Amino acid sequence: MGSRSSHVAIPDADSIRRETGFSQASLLRLHHRFRALDRNKKGYLSRMDLQQIGALAVNPLGDRIIESFFPDGSQQVDFPGFVRVLAHFRPVEDEDTETQDPKKPEPLNSRRNKLHYAFQLYDLDGDGKISRHEMLQVLRLMVGVQVTEEQLENIADRTVQEADEDGDGAVSFVEFTKSLEKMDVEQKMSIRILK
Repeated sequence: MGSRSSHVAIPDADSIRRETGFSQASLLRLHHRFRALDRNKKGYLSRMDLQQIGALAVNPLGDRIIESFFPDGSQQVDFPGFVRVLAHFRPVEDEDTETQDPKKPEPLNSRRNKLHYAFQLYDLDGDGKISRHEMLQVLRLMVGVQVTEEQLENIADRTVQEADEDGDGAVSFVEFTKSLEKMDVEQKMSIRILK
């Protein structure tokens, strides 16, 4: 006999699997985790529910990551929305790139989509640019009191200057992508359990 979670019906499971690339087994594990976080059995998660995740509580960007589950100021995320965000962290596999149909949307775990997700963590005001001020705010979150304010300002200035190719004092998504072209984003933004 199968485990109890294997008998749980996930609404629109086939559609979610096609969109996210998760296997049936991974989708079941994620559904189990979703239900465990939804302690009051509401059928959705709030920010407070996601704050229960220990790894996010200790991550300096945890609040920004939690916010990514709630686009457009929504107050709750359902299971498909939860899985869509997590799909950005699904490791890239050979079949993800080999069988890509040009007519279909790019997989959520593609390099471009992973970079877009990361870009949004830095673009605090959502204007499509990372300003020096935004870079400084994110750096403060990441390093805390380990670095002086002057050092942080220098790092923010240098980072924006190096990536800012058009001289507008901010980093666009294209500039962000170019500045990270040598980084193995596909692996660095992957969580192995998410296959």
